[in-house]
Amino acid sequence: MKTSLGLAPLLRQHLSGVDLTAFGQTLIQRASTDPTDAAALMDASILMQFRGQRDIAMQLQREALEIQTLYPIQSSRPARLKLLAIMAPGDLMSNVPIECLLEESDIALTLCYPSPDELTAESFDSLQFPEHDLLFFAIGESDANRPLLDAWLPRLLDWPRPVLNLKQTLGLVARERVHDVMKALPGILIPPTWRLRTDRLEEIIANNAQPLRSPDGSVNFPLILRPVDSHAGQGLTKAENGDELLAAVRSLPNQEVFLSPFVDYRSRDGRYRKYRLVLIDGRPFACHMGISDHWMIHYLNAGMAESAEKRAEEADFMNRFDQEFAVRHGPALTAIHRAIGLDYLGIDCAETEDGRLLIFEIDPAMVVHAMDPVDLYPYKQPAMRKVFDAFRTMLIQRAKDRGSNTPA
Repeated sequence: MKTSLGLAPLLRQHLSGVDLTAFGQTLIQRASTDPTDAAALMDASILMQFRGQRDIAMQLQREALEIQTLYPIQSSRPARLKLLAIMAPGDLMSNVPIECLLEESDIALTLCYPSPDELTAESFDSLQFPEHDLLFFAIGESDANRPLLDAWLPRLLDWPRPVLNLKQTLGLVARERVHDVMKALPGILIPPTWRLRTDRLEEIIANNAQPLRSPDGSVNFPLILRPVDSHAGQGLTKAENGDELLAAVRSLPNQEVFLSPFVDYRSRDGRYRKYRLVLIDGRPFACHMGISDHWMIHYLNAGMAESAEKRAEEADFMNRFDQEFAVRHGPALTAIHRAIGLDYLGIDCAETEDGRLLIFEIDPAMVVHAMDPVDLYPYKQPAMRKVFDAFRTMLIQRAKDRGSNTPA
C-alpha cells in the first residue's frame, strides 16, 4: 500500500505560491500507469480542490476510495504511537484537519474512510482495521456526514482502543441545534438559527406584514441567510429588509437555508474582529484573529497581509491570549466544553460591546494550520506550536487510557 503525501505538505506548498500543476499531472499519470495507485488519486483530489474544481476532485476521490479505504500518511520521524483517524468522503471542510495538526509529528497517522454499508455489515470486526494505539473520529457534523456518525456510534461502544472525539453530543454543534445548548450558558451570546426551505421562506415573506419578523416572531431585520452545509461564507447574505431577503431566497431555489438575526459586533473603532479558537481537552488556544471593516470576515479576505497594524494587533492577541482573552472568557469557554464535551473543538467567535462571547460557529472541522508566511506572521509559529503540542500531548495521554469508550 503506497503512502499519501496528504493535505499538510500539499497545502503548505499551495499557500506558499508553488505551482502544483505539473505535480498534479504526474499524479494523474501515476494513477493511469498503475490502476491500484489510490494514493496518487487521493493527492490529486486535494490539488483539484485547491484549484476550485470540486466536481473533478470528488470524482478522483470516489475512484480512490473504490480501490482502498486506508491511507497511511508519509512521515519522516520515528513513530511515538499509531493513530487511526476516521474520515468522511467529501471536501476539505468535511473533516478535522488532523494532518495539519500533526504536521511533522512523531504520531504515525492512517486515514480511514469506511462506508456506512461496511459499518452496518454483520461481518464488521474492529480487527479488520490496521493496528493502532488510539482512534480519532475526525468527521465533522453535517447533513452529508450524519449517516456515518449514526453508524459509528454503536460500533465504538466497545472499541478495543481509546476513542477520541466521537460522542452523541457531536450532533449538538449543528447550526440549528447549538443555540438551544448554548443560550443559557454564562457570558455567551448566540443568535437563534432556523432551518427552512426557501419555498417556505417565500411564503413567510409573502404573509407577514412589514417589517418582516423571524419565523418565531422574535426579531426584526437585519437577518443572515446561508445555504445548509455551506462554509467560508459561500452564499452568505445579510438582508436589511424584506426585498433583500426575497432576492436572496430567490437566488437559492428549492434549497434548505439557515436564517438567523444579525448581531452587530463592531468594536468602538468601527472595525469587526473575529477570533478562531480551539478547545483541546477543554483548554482554549488562539488560532487567529481577523480584523476587517466588513461584517463578513474570513481571514484570507480581511487584509491582514496588507496591514502591519492589523498584524500587530493579532500578535498582541495571540501573545497575551492566556493572560487576557482566555481569562476574560474562561467561564464561557469552560461551559462550552462541558456542554459539548468533545476532546477537540473549533470555535469562531467575537466579543460584544457588553463583554460577552458572541458565538458564530462551533465545529471540530475548522481549518487550523501553521502555514502563513513566517516573515509576515512570525508570532503565529509559537502560538500554533502550543496548539500542536497540546494536541500531541492529549493523544499520548489518551493512548495510555484503556477505560470505557461509551459515547457520553
